[in-house]
Amino acid sequence: MKRASRPSSPCAITGLLELLTRPWTLHILWTLSTHGTMRFSALRDNVEGISARVLTQRLRALEDNGFVFRHYHKTIPPAVTYGITEHMKDIEKVLHQLEKLGRKWQVAGATSQSRPHALSQIGSRP
Repeated sequence: MKRASRPSSPCAITGLLELLTRPWTLHILWTLSTHGTMRFSALRDNVEGISARVLTQRLRALEDNGFVFRHYHKTIPPAVTYGITEHMKDIEKVLHQLEKLGRKWQVAGATSQSRPHALSQIGSRP
């Protein structure tokens, strides 16, 4: 059954948010941004807890939208590497700002014992 298409939103970031807020997507982009070009297995190891199926789905969506490139190396055995594109460089700046904010809030949460802090696990999971 084919899903009915939604009317286009007047908000310029709707499509971008729909892509980026899917589970694991920002974690994948962050990992590629900080570690550089990686093979699939190395990327899966660095994005702890993600299944190969979900990683494949997210990488395909990111590649289709121009955020990630896929390079097939004609070697024996064949190797496939993934990395961020120039298109992704704009979002990379935002990711660095989010990291800075997360670290700031993480430190603030560590000193505040009066309430549970949602950011206490930053860095351990996406």
